[in-house]
Amino acid sequence: MNNPFRTSMKLIAIFSSKNAFRSSIKILVLPLVIVVCIACGEKSTNEAEEDWIAIFDGSNYGDWTPKFTGAALGVNYRDRFVYDDGLLSVRYAKTDTFKGNFGHLFYKEKFSHYKLRATYRFVGDQMTDGPAWAFRNNGLMLHCQEPGTLGLDQDFPISLELQLLGGDDNQPRTTANLCTPGTNVVLNDSLFTTHCVNSVSNTYHGDQWVTVEVLVLGDSLIQHKMEDKVVMAYSSPTIGGGNIAGYLDSAFKEGEALKEGYIAIQAESHPIDFKRIEVLNLCGCMDEKAKNYKSYYIKPDNSTCIYE
Repeated sequence: MNNPFRTSMKLIAIFSSKNAFRSSIKILVLPLVIVVCIACGEKSTNEAEEDWIAIFDGSNYGDWTPKFTGAALGVNYRDRFVYDDGLLSVRYAKTDTFKGNFGHLFYKEKFSHYKLRATYRFVGDQMTDGPAWAFRNNGLMLHCQEPGTLGLDQDFPISLELQLLGGDDNQPRTTANLCTPGTNVVLNDSLFTTHCVNSVSNTYHGDQWVTVEVLVLGDSLIQHKMEDKVVMAYSSPTIGGGNIAGYLDSAFKEGEALKEGYIAIQAESHPIDFKRIEVLNLCGCMDEKAKNYKSYYIKPDNSTCIYE
């Protein structure tokens, strides 16, 4: 049977001093602690680390498809959507006159549960005869109908518009508002059928870069955020109401819940730049045993799980 006292004496004899003994034990044990901590930390970090997708990163222009009122899908009418210097922009020639030809640019994929973040700035002057309400006005269109289902002369897609507005250097003018082309929502526990409602955001004057974020949870909750503050919230989006024209009856299924859809930006008569548009998909593998499991996912899609 081992004698603890003798064993200890042998260990002490190996080291020249008590401090050397302690230091050596630390040297032996510390790497093990670090390895264990790193292993634990990697699992925790990987599960919680957010994988934002750059749906516009300054180069992936081919992932977007234009549709202008009166023009076929895919036609970039008068080259109004511009890709230059790493920006996605809306531009108008000096000779352009607004004639009701609204434009929308659709990302190639649809989403249901996600966060969307965009950095934008308004620049220059509004085109000739642009409507007064469209001054420094654009929008991130959420839960858009399939681009191929738009009518030739349709002005706006059935969607929820996160309205982007720039200040006029004088009066207060909120951004991250809500407009509802062909849709209704529940706002403050009541059905909201009016077209637009203002958020409680600050006003952003001039040509400064502004970042907006939105949380979309299928056909339940939607929140608009500015500077990490919720400035607009609503729920239960459905197809209905008015404020769109030229749509196909086959696409307007009144009362149908809006659970998913495409993302689009607008061309409404005022120049704008986007330098980055990102999506954090909240739908994915929710099996904790899978390599691509994420703790922040809300809606399961275990068909995407990876186990090797």
